[in-house]
Amino acid sequence: MSEIMTRSIQDYLKHIYELNEYGSAASTNDLAARLNIAPASVTGMLQKLANSKPALVVYKKHQGATLTRPGEKAALEVIRHHRLLETFLVTTLGYSWDEVHCEADKLEHVISEDFEARMAKALGHPTRDPHGELIPTADLVMPADKSCPLASLRTDDTATVRRVSDDDPALLRHLRKIGVVPEVKIVVKSYSEFDGNLTLQVEGQKLNVVLGKAITSQVFVDK
Repeated sequence: MSEIMTRSIQDYLKHIYELNEYGSAASTNDLAARLNIAPASVTGMLQKLANSKPALVVYKKHQGATLTRPGEKAALEVIRHHRLLETFLVTTLGYSWDEVHCEADKLEHVISEDFEARMAKALGHPTRDPHGELIPTADLVMPADKSCPLASLRTDDTATVRRVSDDDPALLRHLRKIGVVPEVKIVVKSYSEFDGNLTLQVEGQKLNVVLGKAITSQVFVDK
């Protein structure tokens, strides 16, 4: 399969996997928005992936796309590369957690499997990347994730931050500034019925912080 696994196809499979994680098929419009291309181009690629040998997606017009098992394994391989690279860049090269996403996006397509194995060994076979995202295993299985959005918590709930969305560097810088990072414990001091804002006591911080849904929907915690 590696002969046909171009960067473009890998990007499609990775984004379809991420959209399927929410329990629904990846729509043409959602993929077009993520990839910044026209919906018609997305439709053409989905048809190509559905007709490949082996088929990488199941595509139904007006219903979207889901991954086949070969497609899922190919997606998990790219995701494993990406998250190991992010970990390597932070741990070994001194990048900050808001700098690594774009770098890993470029490198994930070009490293060899031998490089991946050596990198994982050198890092001590990590299970999570710097943002707390789970790293697929070497045999391409995604570990179970029991975390829930911070937005689902209410007054007096306590939790531990597990992972945060890594798409927005500005968000990552803000979260670092207020101490909302993986493995930190938080307590919800109050919840606003009006706007959904949460007032949080964050471990290691002197002052409470107030976060809106734009942020709490991108932070995931274990209760």
